Amino acid sequence: MNRQAILRTAFWFAALLALVMASLPHPPEIPGAPNDKIQHIAAFLALGTLASFAYPRTGSVRIGVGLSLFGALIEIVQAIPALHRDSDPFDWLADSAAAAVILILLRWPRARSHTSAAEKS
Repeated sequence: MNRQAILRTAFWFAALLALVMASLPHPPEIPGAPNDKIQHIAAFLALGTLASFAYPRTGSVRIGVGLSLFGALIEIVQAIPALHRDSDPFDWLADSAAAAVILILLRWPRARSHTSAAEKS
């Protein structure tokens, strides 16, 4: 299995894990007991990082929109009464912001170096 396939598998596994953990009526305790927003931010920082490396030729906006929609899906799932979870639009905003920040941090230096190289030509 090549590096790209491993990264893509890791991304999709992490996305599935995030969806499952967000859907469990009684998710397991996380060490340190971080609050819900911190858990959302951590998950989407990880997903954004994995997506950036797993799909290097996909545009940052496209990845960011996809992750934002995934965050919205999680909130829709958490609104299902039988799951006894709380759906919160601010969680979706935290997801979207975390994904955007990590994509900017990871891809902005790369974009700047491509721009500099193009200007020198």
